[in-house]
Amino acid sequence: MTVNRILIIDDDKNICELLELYLQNAGFGAESCNDGRSAMDCLIKQPFDLVLLDVMLPDMTGYALCRAIKEKKDLPVIMITARDMLKDKIQGFNVGADDYIIKPFEPAEVIARINARLRGQSGDKSGTLAIGDLTVNIDAYEVRKNGVRVDLKPKEVQLLYFLLRNRNIVFSRDTLLQKVWDYEFAGDTRTVDVHIKTLRQKLIDDGAGWDIKTVWGVGYKLEG
Repeated sequence: MTVNRILIIDDDKNICELLELYLQNAGFGAESCNDGRSAMDCLIKQPFDLVLLDVMLPDMTGYALCRAIKEKKDLPVIMITARDMLKDKIQGFNVGADDYIIKPFEPAEVIARINARLRGQSGDKSGTLAIGDLTVNIDAYEVRKNGVRVDLKPKEVQLLYFLLRNRNIVFSRDTLLQKVWDYEFAGDTRTVDVHIKTLRQKLIDDGAGWDIKTVWGVGYKLEG
């Protein structure tokens, strides 16, 4: 059985030791670094499946390091930090963070969020995802609700698939534009709002068992 390996990046060695213990008890492989430079060196030399990243590092900000990691590696990054202002969370999502946990944290929450991210990564391989009454086949660009095909435009299918693959995780509009439209959009982000509105109108009803939620001031998530 393959063991998922997690890299912890935090300048507080006590937190690193605690996280390593939690992760190992949960069946993960874990290693830690205390600054950005050693973390990048570690990521280049060794394979990892996910990164836990603090914002405050001695040689660079966690935001800068997150951006650098995303430029070189296709890895989920969960930021763990004491900075709980909304603007800090938005900045984290805008540089590519996949999730955001506030210190002090509960070990069970950290493990649950890691498992959610890793499920999302592995879900990519099948091409087909399902939740409640909905099935999305990204290979065929086909969406079915209660077995009946729903007519969606290609970008609507891509957005729905991305949200479903990463369900229960919040994404900013800028991040969705980067991930789904594959570019940085320097103008009006309402294109995301328009696509979300269309998906809600065509797909969601009271008995669906899932929903596309608006997280005010941050963005959207598919919850279910």
